[in-house]
Amino acid sequence: MRFEVLGKDDMNALSRELSRAGIMNRTLEEVSPEIAHYVVINGTYAEIIEKAEDIEPLEESLGELKAAFDDLMSNWEVNQGRTLEELFDESDLGKLLVVTSLIEVGAVMEEDGRLVLMEKPRLEGLSIELRFPIDEIEEYLEELEERFETSMVTEFTLERHYYVEVMEVDRELVEAALEIAEEYATEESIVEAMFEGIARSVLADVILELAEKYKKKNELIEALLEREPIVVEGKRERVNIYFDEEAIEDFLKELQTLGYLKVKGNRIWI
Repeated sequence: MRFEVLGKDDMNALSRELSRAGIMNRTLEEVSPEIAHYVVINGTYAEIIEKAEDIEPLEESLGELKAAFDDLMSNWEVNQGRTLEELFDESDLGKLLVVTSLIEVGAVMEEDGRLVLMEKPRLEGLSIELRFPIDEIEEYLEELEERFETSMVTEFTLERHYYVEVMEVDRELVEAALEIAEEYATEESIVEAMFEGIARSVLADVILELAEKYKKKNELIEALLEREPIVVEGKRERVNIYFDEEAIEDFLKELQTLGYLKVKGNRIWI
């Protein structure tokens, strides 16, 4: 199972912690692209809201934009200078969009590193650009294209990713690795690693159980394929484990590397 971390220092620190706990692991660095597609809508707030009826993501964004505008205007007086940090934090995209629009129409000017509000314009007259990930508005695409002059923006990002891969299949070691990784790894990768760790552990247990009965590799694989999918039942969830013959061949090699069994030709020993 693989944990993703945000940097090289965290990668090395997590690897050390796992090694101290006797958990076999290795570090990985990969440069990979991320591609995101966005549908873009341009216009004044008034123009967009007039055509936005029943397009839920658009109505929601416009509502958030109005709330951001109202909050900014209620706490920012004409001729008052404020820093970006005073106006909003990095996660508040609505306020960032409003401030950008205010700068574009000249309602906000920069003076000595501060943003000064020159006037309080009406929200309806501000020109805005709204961007939506295409997968979030897929069901509304046809309607958007009919009502607006939409365009598409594709963002290509090439960046290095850092991972720590745990090779263990023992359930206790898997659980220990998950606990240690909580301090370093991304939440998403921990969730994925949890299910992968459970699945690998269960699959290893089933293979070792069958290997007690079947001493020939082809017979063991055949017996294993007959049991697909292997199901793990929890209180509120179920994990179905699927595989094919080639994947089992590779997993047997991994179990041999970890010292759980030995494979030679068509023979298997525990």
